[in-house]
Amino acid sequence: MGDITMTRVEGGPRDQDAAGASHDRDITLEAKHGSKKEHEMSLLKAIRLYPKAIGWSVLVSSTIIMEGYDLALLGNLYASPAFNKKFGEYDEAAGKYAVSAAWQSGLSNGARAGEIFGLMFAGWVSDRFGYKMTTIGSLILMIGFIFVLFFAPNVQVLVVGEILCGIPWGAFQSVTAAYASEVAPMVLRPYLTTFINMCWVIGQFFAVAVNKGSVTRTDDFAYKIPFAVQWVWPVPILAGLIFAPESPWWYVRHGRKEEAKKSLLRLTSRNQPGFDVDETIAMIEHTNELEKNLKDGVGFRDCFQGVDLRRTEIVVGIWLVQTLGGQNLMGYFAYFLTQAGMDPSNSFTLSLCQYALGMVGTAGSWILMSRVGRRKIHFGGLCAQLTLLIIVGCLSFGQTKASVWAIGAMLIVFTFVYDFTVGPVTYSLVSELSSTRLKAKTIVLARAAYNASNIFVNVMTNYQLSSTAWNWGARTAFFWAGSCLLSAIWVYFRLPEPKGRTYAELDLLFERRVSARKFATTKVDPFAQEGEKRVSGETVEHLEQ
Repeated sequence: MGDITMTRVEGGPRDQDAAGASHDRDITLEAKHGSKKEHEMSLLKAIRLYPKAIGWSVLVSSTIIMEGYDLALLGNLYASPAFNKKFGEYDEAAGKYAVSAAWQSGLSNGARAGEIFGLMFAGWVSDRFGYKMTTIGSLILMIGFIFVLFFAPNVQVLVVGEILCGIPWGAFQSVTAAYASEVAPMVLRPYLTTFINMCWVIGQFFAVAVNKGSVTRTDDFAYKIPFAVQWVWPVPILAGLIFAPESPWWYVRHGRKEEAKKSLLRLTSRNQPGFDVDETIAMIEHTNELEKNLKDGVGFRDCFQGVDLRRTEIVVGIWLVQTLGGQNLMGYFAYFLTQAGMDPSNSFTLSLCQYALGMVGTAGSWILMSRVGRRKIHFGGLCAQLTLLIIVGCLSFGQTKASVWAIGAMLIVFTFVYDFTVGPVTYSLVSELSSTRLKAKTIVLARAAYNASNIFVNVMTNYQLSSTAWNWGARTAFFWAGSCLLSAIWVYFRLPEPKGRTYAELDLLFERRVSARKFATTKVDPFAQEGEKRVSGETVEHLEQ
């Protein structure tokens, strides 16, 4: 494997004087020391040094609770008699009211369409004004748009409400992963980014709990109470975010070094031995300059040029795999079981068990990621999901209550597996595999592709499950088993391993076009001087964090 050499231009023009060259060397030396300390930093030391960063990241990530809540809420409201009577039509064949598959698709896809607009808008706003201000503005919009859902007189207005609420949800999707990955050191990145998945599960759990408490009501509050609960989240999050620090990486990208240092000091504990704020800022500067030398520009077009085309393809693919791996059936859990013949109250009870196990699974993934690489976790999780989907499909041929309960049990296991593997590790992967200068825009593009694919997935799932359409029931699992198999094949050949790598190391591995299956074992030195090897063909067993 060949060498990589390049000239760094941190200090100014190429004909800079001796003092400028000396300054360059000082920054490189400080950056090297900072990188070495990150590699050697233990989890316990990182927690002691960055407790404030953990707290602020958790606060920003908690905005995802609202999205997880609403998306699970819709799937569960389709099992509510009062909701179906208000927004649905009478189905003579089934002898009950039901929202048609077309309107179910409109409601689900309305939110997804709004999220795509929100993502694109947030990609521009966050680059210009920062993650903090983007989140604050989105929370204010969220508070206003919930009124549309609460007072919706018909299904048409309800769709409009979902589209409007989708705009701030899209912004939250863009900001949370980027902020979590930039405010803490390498050893904390997988924990803070995968916590986003925990927030999804928490939102889904609350949606089922609120639905279960109101499903027996026969008036409009059977569905209005669940909508009103969404006002609980924005106000306290907004009050906290006013005092949150901006990402130091964002400040460095905008040439505001002193503000970056102040931000980093606000994210760390004072008087911690071995910590040097200047070394950490120098490491951020070095990575930023390295990426500037490897490519030009920070626009959406740059995500599709040169080496970043591969990074964009991988990040987009990771999120598409989420939709194609069968996880959509989890959001329709209660509805899925009622269509299979289970009592609505029992289906909500099982849904609570489902999401409680999902939270346990996400917490368990933190232990798993400290020992196993992200690539292995993701691929192993997809293989397990494939097996479970085939089992669910086979159980659909049973005509007894026992088979219905068995399907419910398998979907609960599926949720645990997903939230133990594919679900949380996805957030870690997308934040690590995109370049720091293009991170916000790459995540925007990937999440927009995710939401666009969800439009297809939601239409398919609604028609597959609805008694007024195809009425496949549990046999729907066979269809998603096929897409899950294709996803697993793509992951095996295209997904690299970022565990134990700094952003600068990942930049060089991508620049050298190292095979995805060799990322974990290829030696790399981002601080090698001109004429020295930066990426070596020699391999090591594994680079631990």
